[in-house]
Amino acid sequence: MLKKLLLTLLAILVIFEEWLWDMLTAVGQWLAQALNLERFDERLARASPHQALLAFLIPFVVITPLNIVALFLLAHGGIVEGILLEIAAKLLGTLLVARIFKLVRPALLTFTWFARFYSAIIGLLQWAHKLIHDSAIYQLSLLIKSAVKNRVKIFLSYFRR
Repeated sequence: MLKKLLLTLLAILVIFEEWLWDMLTAVGQWLAQALNLERFDERLARASPHQALLAFLIPFVVITPLNIVALFLLAHGGIVEGILLEIAAKLLGTLLVARIFKLVRPALLTFTWFARFYSAIIGLLQWAHKLIHDSAIYQLSLLIKSAVKNRVKIFLSYFRR
């Protein structure tokens, strides 16, 4: 019983991470196109390893002040405002990390320590996926994800005409 509960919680966590990463990566791509950032993206993709590491730290520099303000709001009674700001900060931070990481991953992987850390994280995610892959909740989430993607594509096609 406990094992089934833990597997269900793991499935929900993996599903949420997968959906959030995919969605925010797509939003980041759309924003880059909308803001004509192709040249910036190309330059970032050609960054040296040290420049890539610096670029990868930018989301943390941008988000940390928002986290501090959210904590301040929470500490001073602004519970709803603090929680909403923290959620917005997490979404923005994940969007920035996903976008930048997609562009600078090859350069970052030239650092041995980063490559080891990345391999460990990927190994952990693969292990989690193997555990939950056959679960009913994960299979259902794949169906829902596919349906949502199709609906979004149809919706967005109306704006491309």
